[in-house]
Amino acid sequence: MERIIIAIDGYSSCGKSTLAKALATRLGYAYIDSGAMYRAVTLYFQHYHIPLDDDMAIAEALENIHIEFHYNPVLKRNETWLNGESVESAIRSLEVSNAVSPVSAIKAVRQSMIALQRKAGRNKGIVMDGRDIGTHVFPDAELKIFMTADPDIRAQRRYSELKAKGELYSLEAVKQNLLDRDYIDSHRLENPLRQAADAKVLDNSHLSPEEQLQWAMEQFKASRSRIH
Repeated sequence: MERIIIAIDGYSSCGKSTLAKALATRLGYAYIDSGAMYRAVTLYFQHYHIPLDDDMAIAEALENIHIEFHYNPVLKRNETWLNGESVESAIRSLEVSNAVSPVSAIKAVRQSMIALQRKAGRNKGIVMDGRDIGTHVFPDAELKIFMTADPDIRAQRRYSELKAKGELYSLEAVKQNLLDRDYIDSHRLENPLRQAADAKVLDNSHLSPEEQLQWAMEQFKASRSRIH
């Protein structure tokens, strides 16, 4: 059976990664978390104090950044590795979340990450989620999904995730972080967050993960029928 590329875009904390992982598992596809790639770059920039307005320092830093995804058999999940070290927990902190959108808006950073993403998808059979996957990285993807949800619901989801990890922030701070990221992602010059014209919209404000997966599988089957 011919494999396809599935692009999932949308706002922060809409559950893009959760759906993408489940869909990839169901289909036997590879899953690529593009957001984790930008978070890893952000973590590196923070650690080495890379100025976001220094083109030379950014270019040099990008030459020294190596991002990989490895499966953790104990935790049964893919993890992001930066320069030979697992950074899956570190890149999910609110400190990284507060800084990732400005870093992601840098042209050189986007060009570097997009090149890696396109390389990962050259053989198809992947599910990739992010902000510009269906509009820029893979504009010819056979299935594009755009996810959204009520901001208050998204904030509560993110707040609960952080609290479960022992990271205590106020709900107001978490919501403001999401709104700030939404604005930056939607207004940046380089490949802003947009709904692709041919994307299928999923508002999952009141849907369970199982209901979302069922909806996505229906879209997958429909896309397959269009191909043939």
